[in-house]
Amino acid sequence: MKDFVKQSTKIVCMGRNYAKHAAELGNEIPTMPFYFIKPTTCYVENGGDIIYPKITKNLHHELELGVVIGKKMTKVSKKDVMAHVAGFSVTIDVTCRDLQEQCKAERKPWSISKCLDTHCAVGPFIPADTLAHDNVEMILKVNGEVRQHANTKDMLFDVPTLIEYVNQHVTLLPGDLVQTGTPEGVGP
Repeated sequence: MKDFVKQSTKIVCMGRNYAKHAAELGNEIPTMPFYFIKPTTCYVENGGDIIYPKITKNLHHELELGVVIGKKMTKVSKKDVMAHVAGFSVTIDVTCRDLQEQCKAERKPWSISKCLDTHCAVGPFIPADTLAHDNVEMILKVNGEVRQHANTKDMLFDVPTLIEYVNQHVTLLPGDLVQTGTPEGVGP
């Protein structure tokens, strides 16, 4: 599944899965998971360039653990979810924050702020049996400065809960990516 980007049919992105991130943007802490879906044209692989689009003046990085689906899943229970996971990838969800805020203020969908080409950077594939997904320390640096530093143990909803929730509504296929949400520290 090292080439999951080529097989992927969708990128499912979980929102507000860290309490401190919800707070830093002035959002309520969710009581249940929520998600949106990005097209696969958002992918940019390790070492590729993220495009800074002309339509924004405030592009934000969002460090996330990505879960790579290995087997087709529809309505799989939480206890069986991890048997369908091939592995993981460290990812960056890219957001045009000013467009997102404008869309939210106008009560419009904010896909335009999230779904642009190259706005889902993915690192190398990490096999599932080599990573304890419930205790992953993640650090994002920009020009040597730590901007985000968190651990997946601080997620509001753990990986099995997120995957179970999504696959109750949307069939997940081999190669699909589920981003698990970002911790605090998002920014340009």
